[in-house]
Amino acid sequence: MPKKIAITGPESSGKTTLAQQLAKHFNAIWVPEFARTYLTGLNRPYTIEDLGFIAKGQMEWESNYSKCASNIIFCDSDMTVMKIWSEFRFGYCEASIEKAFENQHYDLTLLCRPDIEWQPDPLRENPRDREALFERYLKALEQKKARFEIIEGDFTMRCNSSIFVIERLLINDSPKSSTK
Repeated sequence: MPKKIAITGPESSGKTTLAQQLAKHFNAIWVPEFARTYLTGLNRPYTIEDLGFIAKGQMEWESNYSKCASNIIFCDSDMTVMKIWSEFRFGYCEASIEKAFENQHYDLTLLCRPDIEWQPDPLRENPRDREALFERYLKALEQKKARFEIIEGDFTMRCNSSIFVIERLLINDSPKSSTK
């Protein structure tokens, strides 16, 4: 069973870049963000119902990509994103997303701090509240008692600290060999 590592955090906090860098470093698979594909093809403003569809699509992608993974799979989004964004954007979270958030398990979650410059993108909406959103992510992961690390700094620093944390995870969670 591959180690599942989620990369989460507010918009424009370096999640996709980090997922790609880590997958390359560890010669592993990364699951892209389903929302980006879905919303790019949408010819209208998205609704709360769309978030439920996006959540389902993300979980399906993760399941399908996991079948091809050997030792690690990096997930460039998770149900934390869906939960926080739903609450922030629409004022509530549908029960299906809440349940998916509670039931989703990762061996490690990397929570990206939004301490890098905002990168404009047609799908991004909120450059001003990233730090407040980060605090929501932090609280949600703490309440869930998830195993997570905060990742911050420039892209090199983020990648290096993530590699260190992941290598520590792999060493600490590997089966111990017995000597006679």
